Amino acid sequence: MSSVPLSPEPPGLGRPQVTSRVELEQICLTMFAARGFDVTSVDDIAATAGIGRRTFFRYFKSKNDAVWGDFDTQLDRFAQWFRECPAELPLRAAIRAGVLRFNTFDGPATTALRDRMRIILSSPALQAYSTLRYGAWRSVIVEFAALRLGVPENDLVPRTLGHLALGAALAAYEQWLETDRSDLLALLADSLTIFASPDAPEARP
Repeated sequence: MSSVPLSPEPPGLGRPQVTSRVELEQICLTMFAARGFDVTSVDDIAATAGIGRRTFFRYFKSKNDAVWGDFDTQLDRFAQWFRECPAELPLRAAIRAGVLRFNTFDGPATTALRDRMRIILSSPALQAYSTLRYGAWRSVIVEFAALRLGVPENDLVPRTLGHLALGAALAAYEQWLETDRSDLLALLADSLTIFASPDAPEARP
């Protein structure tokens, strides 16, 4: 990801300035994990990062966005995966594969993801904002399922499939966070077996 030029604001005393959104995001996650999301202010983050408030808001619209990171880009890739999904791949299998692909990261990203998801799932102040993010994620699946089934996006079946996928993913994440050595993808694969069930709905009878 390309860096955003820093403003000419004076850095915090004795602290190097951050040079990219990624670095600032990591500082935010570290501080939220150590202190708590609610009690960590933008001023605290800016002081630790060696930047001013204006620079923080050039990278992120709010503290909430700092927690969720580059979610919009990931969501675009998620939707693109479904657009390019082979037509011969059955609907439920495609949803399962897409969710697993969305949650596949390298080692360092997985470590950061653990911190991120622990903050998201344990911070009451984030719940309303997270609901909007979950809804956007779910909508990708709803749109894909509706297209495959030839029904409107507000139809019950694609809507149900979207909620099932989100519920399965969140259940896997909760289990993963409770057991530090557990394998996220294995948990997701297990939780998403509902999409391999022969009696899961493909279309209207």
